[in-house]
Amino acid sequence: MPRKNTNAAAHHAVHPRYPLNPVVAVGAVVFYRKKVLLVRRGKSPAEGFWAIPGGSVELGETLQQAAEREVWEETGIRIKAKEPVLTFDVIEKDERNRIRYHYVIVDLAAEYISGEPRAGDDALQARWISRDEARRLSLNETSRQLLRNAFDFD
Repeated sequence: MPRKNTNAAAHHAVHPRYPLNPVVAVGAVVFYRKKVLLVRRGKSPAEGFWAIPGGSVELGETLQQAAEREVWEETGIRIKAKEPVLTFDVIEKDERNRIRYHYVIVDLAAEYISGEPRAGDDALQARWISRDEARRLSLNETSRQLLRNAFDFD
């Protein structure tokens, strides 16, 4: 008789909502020609909002490796991830006060290496965004504050 897998990572792979434990995720802040790389999210949380590209850290990955992989998968851009610039939580509860999502997110500074933006993975759009355009977008508030406070991109 097969043994039931109760591993938390296996649970997250099958049930991205209602996690047993917080999920560690990364984002990468990438600038090129005075524009920042942003994606429009295609899935919850923050579906439809523009944000720093990134995603979940896989078992055995460093934060930098995860950021480089996630940015490639979401945008087609190759980067060199650097040091963390912001760590924060995203906790979303449902109408019964149960935890629907819980992410611990580490955003890293990153250096552009190559590529042209294209939406991939769970991104609806991926683009280089100017300072003026960023002011008009439905930008995730955490991303907006990070760009303003850490990079004077406001």
